[in-house]
Amino acid sequence: MPIIFTLAVILLLIFFISVLKLDTFISFVIVTVCFGLLTRMQIPAIGISIKKGIGDTMGELALIVGFGSMLGKLVAHSGAAELITGKIVKVFGEKYLTWGLALAGFIIGIPLFYNAGFIIVVPLIFSIASLTKLPIMYLAIPMLSALSVAHGYLPPHPSPAVIASQFGADLGKTLIYGIIISIPAIAIAGPVFGSTLKKFEVNLENSIFAAKDDKKNPNPPGLGISLGIALLPVFMISFFSIIKNQFAENQVIQLLSEPYISMLISVLAAIYFLEVRRGLTIKETSKLLEESIKSISPILLIIAGSGALKQVFIDSGTSQYLGSLLVQFDMNVLILSWMIAAIIRVCIGSATVAGLTTVGILIPMIEANPSVSKELLVLAVGSGSLMFSHINDGGFWLFKEYFNLSIKQTIRTWSVMETIVSIVGLIGVIILDKII
Repeated sequence: MPIIFTLAVILLLIFFISVLKLDTFISFVIVTVCFGLLTRMQIPAIGISIKKGIGDTMGELALIVGFGSMLGKLVAHSGAAELITGKIVKVFGEKYLTWGLALAGFIIGIPLFYNAGFIIVVPLIFSIASLTKLPIMYLAIPMLSALSVAHGYLPPHPSPAVIASQFGADLGKTLIYGIIISIPAIAIAGPVFGSTLKKFEVNLENSIFAAKDDKKNPNPPGLGISLGIALLPVFMISFFSIIKNQFAENQVIQLLSEPYISMLISVLAAIYFLEVRRGLTIKETSKLLEESIKSISPILLIIAGSGALKQVFIDSGTSQYLGSLLVQFDMNVLILSWMIAAIIRVCIGSATVAGLTTVGILIPMIEANPSVSKELLVLAVGSGSLMFSHINDGGFWLFKEYFNLSIKQTIRTWSVMETIVSIVGLIGVIILDKII
């Protein structure tokens, strides 16, 4: 029965989100309550589980996601993202332009959430296509594949950050391993796959940016500052993750090793170097930060809702039961984790929801396999959550509409790219598991 109930809940969640188009957070709460009732949990216990799941999931994560959104807003508003892209194009030249765009997309994608990064880089892609007369898909795929990889693999992006927190994985190691695996994933899904689209014809007459001029920031920060601020959280989280065990008694080092502190310091640095030093007042900058927080409220609610469902999975005993069944499969745990996330992704659409929904199912399996790297499990789930984006994924429609594609064309380009990212990510995880 627990298996039937679990399948029923997943199907109900798909129905609410994909068919009825009901708000994702509301869908999670309804499904969570229904699941608790189906598994015969006491009604007060359901309420306790929901509150505990939301509280445990949000905790530090709200700070990381909030500061990440602020940093992304400042990087975008200051013109730093546009400057980074422009300089990389000059350095790589037309011959290696797609590799330069992939690198630019990855650098921009580290501090920016996917939707924000997408909105920023798409006008730049149109501008570069107009300047070089190269096919738009040939340029777009490398850059957007890098954004997608950063979104699925790397903290402080919501899904990998939450999964790492719930699995008890080291955030710094997850980030380092994620960057290693990102390199082949971006290379193959980006420039290599993009090269097959050089003759892919797209009608851009009705595209959103076809007739618009780029708006350049008249006073952008320098390249060094732009790169430094964009990569500061990566450097800090990675560095302090490496040294914190060597300075276990040093309270300052322990405080700085907290990811949310790294994000806070990065935001403060961005406020000064990207905005205040260019002439903006603290009051004006604060308005930008307020806008960034408003934009992530739906993401935070989705995360909270998934945390509630995860906790009811656990408290009802269903998660433990499913885990005991899963561990009986004679299959690599990393591959199995990827498969579960991939199946949920294809059914639900959202990479974030797929990754977070998978967590509750996997926790008992992790406890039964303590030798498996939790950091690689995070990346296995993250790569699985990117599998085959199609019509139930908002990113699919974002790509389709901005580039004025048909559904068939979008599947041929976007969906294939996401599938390559997912499969290469799994292969990278398996190879890395043999090495570390």
